[in-house]
Amino acid sequence: MDGDVRVQLMEIYERLYDHFGPRHWWPADTPFEVIVGAILTQNVSWRSAAAAIANIKEAGLLSPEGLLSCSQEELAALVRPARYHNQKAKKLQSFCRVVVEEFGGELEDFLALEMKELRKRLLAVYGIGPETADAIILYAAEKPIFVIDAYTGRIFSRLGFFSEKAGYEEMQRFFMTHLPPDVRLYNEYHALIDALGHYTCCKSQPRCGECPLEYRCKACQAKQVLERKQIEERERNAAGKGRSGFGKNTGVQESRSARDP
Repeated sequence: MDGDVRVQLMEIYERLYDHFGPRHWWPADTPFEVIVGAILTQNVSWRSAAAAIANIKEAGLLSPEGLLSCSQEELAALVRPARYHNQKAKKLQSFCRVVVEEFGGELEDFLALEMKELRKRLLAVYGIGPETADAIILYAAEKPIFVIDAYTGRIFSRLGFFSEKAGYEEMQRFFMTHLPPDVRLYNEYHALIDALGHYTCCKSQPRCGECPLEYRCKACQAKQVLERKQIEERERNAAGKGRSGFGKNTGVQESRSARDP
């Protein structure tokens, strides 16, 4: 069974890769920029996060020491495009404080921690939850952990791998059990899932006809069955009305004929 699941997951990966091509994610010049982006993109589009990062770069503050050299209010003004700017300024400075105070500003030393310890340290930072922590571990530290997000849950529940109520740890454990611990694979797979969720497998109006996974999607199959039933029901109703109308017209004609001399 495990081997079969692995084959299915790799088939899905290959279909997505053939459809979307390499995603070249994460778009950043340094590991620190990846981390800043992972925090700023919480609950907003990447475009909004990128605008905030551009402001930080323009101010010459894109380093742990740089972000701590300004006040929280000044940083909040810079990251305003990413929304929730006061909270995100606090989150960024909380992370930077750990790097500067506990690791002497050496981000490489922090990221070199063993993966479980690194994840534990990240989750202890204000405002960093599992998804953000894992994005930092995978994309900045380049360690093999599978990142789960809303797109993952939506797509793979529709494919029939999870229930809609599946939790983060359950889904992550599933992928990491059935896929080899490969940083490049995890990186590309997560980015491809996000591409599918953003462009095709939308929350309320999925574009099933454009989806490279339509052939195996249980939600799509159920939708098609329902649509066929609705079409058949409409056809039956239309046929019934036609027969009923024919009878009434005949009756009227017969009535008229009976009155004719």
